[in-house]
Amino acid sequence: MACKPGIVTRIGMYPSLNGDVRSQCTDMPEIDSVATTHYTAPTDTLHHFADRPCAMLSEFELISRFFTRPAHSAILGIGDDCALLAASAGTQLAISTDMLVSGIHFFADTPPEPLGHKSLAVNLSDLAAMGAAPRAFTLALSLPSPSADWLTSFSAGLFALADRHHCELIGGDTTRGPLNICITVFGEVPANKALRRDQAQAGDDIWVSGTLGDARLALEALQGKILIAPDTLAPALARLYTPTPRVALGIALRDIAHSAIDLSDGLKGDITHIMNRSQLGACIMMDELPPGTLLSSQPRAYQYHCMLSGGDDYELCFTAPPSRRAAVEAVARQTDTPLTCIGYMTQQPGLRLIDANGKETYLADTSFDHFATP
Repeated sequence: MACKPGIVTRIGMYPSLNGDVRSQCTDMPEIDSVATTHYTAPTDTLHHFADRPCAMLSEFELISRFFTRPAHSAILGIGDDCALLAASAGTQLAISTDMLVSGIHFFADTPPEPLGHKSLAVNLSDLAAMGAAPRAFTLALSLPSPSADWLTSFSAGLFALADRHHCELIGGDTTRGPLNICITVFGEVPANKALRRDQAQAGDDIWVSGTLGDARLALEALQGKILIAPDTLAPALARLYTPTPRVALGIALRDIAHSAIDLSDGLKGDITHIMNRSQLGACIMMDELPPGTLLSSQPRAYQYHCMLSGGDDYELCFTAPPSRRAAVEAVARQTDTPLTCIGYMTQQPGLRLIDANGKETYLADTSFDHFATP
């Protein structure tokens, strides 16, 4: 269906939570047996906060109460015009920014705790793809109005993940406006050890971590495109709401992989970034793709749709020479992360999808693009 301004489609039996509605803006085949319901999404997110106003909370009280913590690795954290951060000797800084916008990346009534988690997780996933260790982050937060309850839950989800990865909040900005969350993350990687998109080599194996497609399946269930019993949907919802950034895996691959990328917009589109930057092609063996737990019970054609163009997996896709397969398998054991070889890089340009019979096949679905999508 084509995205219509102010309209969100999903099945009524599911909680809204953190549906990444980016994918609603893509023309996708409908599943005829599913009846969908529509409601008009609010033009802003005031309903998040109207029932729990905190009128006396000023901007600086908000920062102090919910986001100020003692600096640890930073020389200077929150409270001055700039934060001060020193890179460790022999390292390079890896820096990434991601923005999550209400109504584009998540439903307007998303609960704040998983939203806080995901806001940072998508940035940490970028560091993982570069083989960088997290150091610090900044947060720019636009709110329609301050709510103590909302901010307490949001910051709890944010800091739980930050503490797990020893990544401290060192600054940012707050303003009044539609709900918008923008995080810039800083990491470190030993000089000349970063995993880059432009270093793949012809003949490299292509690997992916974990499983693919459950996040997309959960989103389409929330949108009403596919009917799944709520009591069985939980594992897929967890993949959508609270993705796991593969930081330890990225660090372990520094001296093994040639190139890497995190899977945020769908495998089909993301592997193309490695192909283009490395000036190579790729061959994907479709029957080797690892479907998510819930997705594996769906028809195979639907599995391909979710795994290749779904997005929101936040797994790592990386290339490594065949001679390092034993090392890759050792990393899988070391980090307790399933890794699957799904294809190889080719000198011949273009992406080839090979089915179970060894024949090249075509998939019309494309990965998400904010501006190419109608």
